[in-house]
Amino acid sequence: MHAYYADHFVLPLPEGHRFPMAKYRMLRDRIAQHLPGVLLQEALPALDEELARVHGQQYIDAIAQGTLAPAAQREIGFPWSPAMAERARRSVGATVAATRAAWREGVAGNLAGGTHHAYADKGSGFCVFNDVTVAARQMQAERQQGGAGAPLQVAMIDLDVHQGNGTAHIFQGDDSVFTLSLHGARNFPFRKEPSDLDVELPDGCADDEYLHALDQALEALDHRCKPDLVFYLAGADPHVGDRLGRLAISHDGLEARDRRVFDWAWQRRIPMAFVMAGGYGNNLEDTLQAQLTTWRVAWQYHQRWQNVRP
Repeated sequence: MHAYYADHFVLPLPEGHRFPMAKYRMLRDRIAQHLPGVLLQEALPALDEELARVHGQQYIDAIAQGTLAPAAQREIGFPWSPAMAERARRSVGATVAATRAAWREGVAGNLAGGTHHAYADKGSGFCVFNDVTVAARQMQAERQQGGAGAPLQVAMIDLDVHQGNGTAHIFQGDDSVFTLSLHGARNFPFRKEPSDLDVELPDGCADDEYLHALDQALEALDHRCKPDLVFYLAGADPHVGDRLGRLAISHDGLEARDRRVFDWAWQRRIPMAFVMAGGYGNNLEDTLQAQLTTWRVAWQYHQRWQNVRP
């Protein structure tokens, strides 16, 4: 199973910054140790023409050159540096590459990604470029260039604890992309954008309520969209130990969540690219455990794709 990373581009964050940058390299080490069947590959940077399928050229250039207005840079939450700009491109490149691999083999992933707070013309909430939207647009363009008739139908299953506001805004009014977001009602972003299906959860929501809401959401998705391709944002931040999450999902609950999503796509033989999205555990080991479990479940479903062709 193909997995793409860019963790060697480390942002020089100020001391005490709350973003756990170390988790990406730690996750790669865990996958290498525990899942030897996963092929780890360094991501290439996204090209300007790929980024421009979603983002304005002025914004792309400002990120490359470090010329964003200070307020816009603060909204992203990272100070500008060449490493920040390069990592942002590589994170998108990883999702684009994973999507192409998933189209061929059924399942593939990015060890980072899920930067769903980025809009077309600005970043926000630790998100510079919106990787899943760029990858979706790129795949739609490649299919059209290959002679496909109708536009590629895409579904976004966003299970980060924070609503995917940037993704929802980018795809508003677009019948070729269905956006589903299951998130904390009172959590960031405090100004939500309407997705095609938003499921808001109360603070303290635990496994049973969460999984029931997910089952209903997947059933609704099945009735409202027949996608050719799925993106899964497998946030670890609904976990009870996450300092930015406010929900109370156990590790068993997160694994059950992952299995529901992978099985939903597998039963319909829909290729799926998955990304890690958020994870800010009070104990970073909780985030790594949740993410490694997602990769283990993905590997199992990748094996199914290789043994049983539609």
